[in-house]
Amino acid sequence: MFFNTATEELDSYYPIRPECQADAPMTRFKARVGKTLSPRRWNAAFTQDGHLDIAGVLRRIQRGGIHPTIKGAVWEFLLGCFDPNSTTDERNEVRERRREQYAAWKALCQNMVPAVGSGKFITTPIVTDDGHPVEDNNGAVSNGGPMDQREFQWKLVLSQIGLDVVRTDRTLVYYEDEANQAKLWDILAVYAWVDKDIGYVQGMNDICSPMVILLEHEADAFWCFERAMRRLRENFRCTTSSMGVQSQLGTLSQIIKAIDPKLHQHLEELDGGEYLFAIRMLMVLFRREFSLVDAMYLWEVMWAMEYNPNTYALYEESREGSTSNGEANKMNNKLLKQYGKFERKNVQTGVADQRSALAVFLVASVLEKKNKQLLREAQGMDDVVQILGEITGNLDAKKALKEALKIHKKYLSKAKKP
Repeated sequence: MFFNTATEELDSYYPIRPECQADAPMTRFKARVGKTLSPRRWNAAFTQDGHLDIAGVLRRIQRGGIHPTIKGAVWEFLLGCFDPNSTTDERNEVRERRREQYAAWKALCQNMVPAVGSGKFITTPIVTDDGHPVEDNNGAVSNGGPMDQREFQWKLVLSQIGLDVVRTDRTLVYYEDEANQAKLWDILAVYAWVDKDIGYVQGMNDICSPMVILLEHEADAFWCFERAMRRLRENFRCTTSSMGVQSQLGTLSQIIKAIDPKLHQHLEELDGGEYLFAIRMLMVLFRREFSLVDAMYLWEVMWAMEYNPNTYALYEESREGSTSNGEANKMNNKLLKQYGKFERKNVQTGVADQRSALAVFLVASVLEKKNKQLLREAQGMDDVVQILGEITGNLDAKKALKEALKIHKKYLSKAKKP
């Protein structure tokens, strides 16, 4: 029996340092027998050769999240690392191939900067702004020759990654071990090299940390993070004049304007019509507003609700440069059941836009929860930020998701009207 009681305490799986317990957000999520996806139910969802009944798994996750002992394995499916229609042998081949690819990328990075893979990590600059190596860096730099722009930009960001790693989930006992911090740094450093377009941006550390904790093998954690970033990376795209997350902020503005015009008008009058106060919630998916346990519950239920059975194929084909007509498959009830309930509604209504991700409706649900207080007390943007800051540790993820789905339904019905 994996549940000691109907409301088993889960914080013990991710212990908090004693001196930090008073300041840590309270965990509200409880694993519940008959609702939470248990190890027994998870194992029973596979056929003898390894095909997964994804529809049954999604239903269970949407009702009660995932038991901590199997989170990592389930997340790999939710994020599109594996095809539920594959066999165990096929997945083992994919996993081995990915591990080899990660090892090759990591070796390349280590050749440029020996600190990669050393069990240590960098928090001070190893190159100057004009591209010269910094000598006093404990031998971090091996390549003293000329660098191209890509290598220079990558080396420039490594110390920032290190500083962010030190600040990541610092209340957890897990990160008291420098080897675990180094694991997080290595993954982010390799990702920054591989993603030539966006690289590393602050906040990615908050997305990656749970994968590092849940998946023991570093390469598996990297690929889980890489898949999560497929969904989120556009939010991290920054130029001198714009931020990628602004497209989702624009959608949030449209949603509030449609479902609560009075609140939208009030925010516009306070010069908050661009909804910039919601940037953090969208970029790091409410990591700062919830305890780790609650944030992971929120993510897995969101990913289950947004699940698309074509995700794995689309990701693999995009790597190979081919195109897919996976969405063109003839829809029937059996296939529709393999979609999460949020994505299913989008498929049925013809909405297919990352700017309308469930996270945007979740922010809308938070604004609606604080509607009266915002209208009554907010006299400026500082007041808006302060009022929304009060939700930290005081928000029920399950209720917020339920409200987000209601708002999504309401918004779609209003959008249909001429």
